[in-house]
Amino acid sequence: MGMNITEKIMANAAGKDSVKAGDNIWVNINVLMTHDVCGPGTIGIFKDKFGADAKVFDRENVVIIPDHYIFTEDKRAHRNIDILTEFAKEQNIPNYYQPGTDTYMGVCHVTLPEKGHVRPGEIILGTDSHTCTHGALGAFATGVGNTDAAFAMGTGKTWLKVPETIKFVLNGKMPKEMMAKDLILYMIGEIGFDGATYNAMEFAGEAIEDMSIEDRMTICNMAIEAGGKSGIIAADAKAEEYVKARTDVPYTLFQSDEDADYKAVYTFDVSKIEPTVAAPSAPDKRRPISKVVGTELTRSYIGSCTGGKISDFEAAAIVLNGHKVSIDTFIVPSTTFVEAQMNEYKIGDKTYMEIFKEAGCRIGPPSCSACLGGPDDTFGRTHGQEIVVSTTNRNFPGRMGSMQSQVYLASPYVAAASAITGKLTDPAPYL
Repeated sequence: MGMNITEKIMANAAGKDSVKAGDNIWVNINVLMTHDVCGPGTIGIFKDKFGADAKVFDRENVVIIPDHYIFTEDKRAHRNIDILTEFAKEQNIPNYYQPGTDTYMGVCHVTLPEKGHVRPGEIILGTDSHTCTHGALGAFATGVGNTDAAFAMGTGKTWLKVPETIKFVLNGKMPKEMMAKDLILYMIGEIGFDGATYNAMEFAGEAIEDMSIEDRMTICNMAIEAGGKSGIIAADAKAEEYVKARTDVPYTLFQSDEDADYKAVYTFDVSKIEPTVAAPSAPDKRRPISKVVGTELTRSYIGSCTGGKISDFEAAAIVLNGHKVSIDTFIVPSTTFVEAQMNEYKIGDKTYMEIFKEAGCRIGPPSCSACLGGPDDTFGRTHGQEIVVSTTNRNFPGRMGSMQSQVYLASPYVAAASAITGKLTDPAPYL
């Protein structure tokens, strides 16, 4: 029996010829990422266990990216950033993307690949559950808690159980009104929010091959919403081109063997799937758009690591061009790089940013913003009984602020079309 890509990456990181699902192994990690929510806790445990003067395992590959609660007057949020700044200075960490300076980037899961910190075949840990995003470039990437992160910070190692793998084969050509977000919501709805608990979710097939790297990130990003330990797509020429444009660090490519073992294999014809939303208040409450068209909304939110990349804003701009929004619509670029692209890329003679402003959207600064609620002055945070269509990745009660708000997860196409009508809307007529 051969090995799948996750097993091969983990065997390589453990210095073993082979591993199988269920094995417990020590692996060498390549990158540890942390941010302003979990960084201070991780640093506190690191100093407590390794000593106040201890050095991180690799100052180049401990990457610190504040992103969650940046643009706020909240003193506790500011103190978290101060702790990160002090630590980065103590450790002489070059890859600290500091708020208030020209190094600031924004959302960690978009920054990490954009700045060349993600390479195929690597083990990437992050103190955030959506670290699984980086499987889009053929890496094993997963979220860990503060204690595990602190241990990895000091040793460059972690103890992992090799997960079973569920394979998703996406065949066919995407309808024009479909996006990667629709597909991952459809798959989560198929297996349930706990259907891949501690499993790797491997994605393959013609539809995946046709996707941009950013759309692949959207797919892998939401593996955790089905309980997945990781999401992964084998690196191809498109992925290698993306990586080589951003780093010259060498890497190793891995592919699943044809006789690899899988817990289950799901095969879908994407041409037969329609735009899909997740109804309040769980990502697996799958609804085809045709069943929820006309649901009244009070706001639309387009942003986050899942829906705030330039491809997401291209989709939103296509729909909103020449239209006005009828509900509060929030546009939040994931990073400063994406924000610059929005001011450069055009449809006709108008930049994406000009289209959004002319449509009546409210533009926020690059960050996680309201995706994780945040302090009361967070841009886009819900208060009261708002009903939101959002390109973010979670719709649990209180996720965007108010416990009373309801959140429908959707693609940028659906979120933009719905912003125009004030109701959940099929985007096809706007394309």
